[in-house]
Amino acid sequence: MKKLRLSIASVAIGLLALSGCGQGGTPDAPAEGDGAQAEAPEYTVNDSADFKDSKTWKAAKDAGELKVGVKYDQPGLGNVKAGSEQPEGFDIEIAKMVAAQLGFSPDQIKYTETVSANREPFLQQGNIDMVVATYTINDERKKVVDFAGPYYVAGQDLLVAEDSDIAGPDDLDGKKVCSVDGSTPAQNIEEKYDKAELVAYDTYSKCVTDLQSGSVDAVTTDDAILRGYAKQYEGEFKVVGKPFTEEPYGVGLPKGDDAMRDAVNDALQKGMDDGDWKKAFEYTLGSADDVEMPEIDRD
Repeated sequence: MKKLRLSIASVAIGLLALSGCGQGGTPDAPAEGDGAQAEAPEYTVNDSADFKDSKTWKAAKDAGELKVGVKYDQPGLGNVKAGSEQPEGFDIEIAKMVAAQLGFSPDQIKYTETVSANREPFLQQGNIDMVVATYTINDERKKVVDFAGPYYVAGQDLLVAEDSDIAGPDDLDGKKVCSVDGSTPAQNIEEKYDKAELVAYDTYSKCVTDLQSGSVDAVTTDDAILRGYAKQYEGEFKVVGKPFTEEPYGVGLPKGDDAMRDAVNDALQKGMDDGDWKKAFEYTLGSADDVEMPEIDRD
C-alpha cells in the first residue's frame, strides 16, 4: 500500500481555517497553496445506482436514507461546531462522495455520532449502514466488521502543552496520557508504552479539557486530529510531530456484505481518479500538493 504522508507545512496551511467553519456542513474554505480558496465540493449523484445484491444498500434505498456514523469532536475531520447541527470535515466529505456514487444525495444522509467504543456495535446492530469516523483498519476489527478503503493513512502522535518537554513516546514514562476508550491509539499506549498511565474517555474533547487543566500530560491519537486541536487552541498546545504508527482509515461496513464493500471501494477509487478526493481534502485540510493517495485494499 502506498503511504499517505502529510507534510507539517501542508497540514498547517489547511488547518488555519478550521476555526472559521460555518454551519450546515459548509465551512469557510481553507486557503490553498496558491492563496486561492478551495471551493465546497459538489458530488454528482449516480441516479442509476443499483446494488440490490447488497442487503445494506437495498434497505437504505428502501428507507430513502443512508445512515452514516461519524465523529462530532474532531476538527478538520468530523466536527460539529457550536451553533451548528451538521458535522463537517474530511470524513464528512468522504461520506458525501461515497453516498453520491451509491445514489444518495447529501440530504438523504443521516449522520449519527459514533464514538470509538461503539462503532462495531452500531454496525452489528444495524444502527448505521457505514462508519466514516477516523476508523483504523486492523485485523481484530475485521473479525466483526468489514472495511472499504483505506481512504487516508495517518500516524499516531502526541498533543502536549506548548511548554512541555515531552518530545516523543519514549518520554511518557510516569506521565498521564489521555485517549479514547476502545481506540487503536489507546491500545498502543497500553501495549507498547505501559509505563505511562492511560486515561480513557469516550471523546477526545474530554482529553483536551484535561490537558488544558493539567490533569493529563499528553493526548494521543492520529496526527491530523491533533493538529486540528492544536490550531483550535493556538498558543496552548503543540503536536510533537513524531508519528510512531501508521493508521489506515477505512469505511466500516456490516460484516459479510461483499456487494456493499465492492460498491464503496469503487466509489472511493472513482473519487481518487476524478479529483473529488483531492477537492474534499483541500476544502477541509488544505493543500494536497504533498499528499499521496492510498491504494484501495480489495483483499
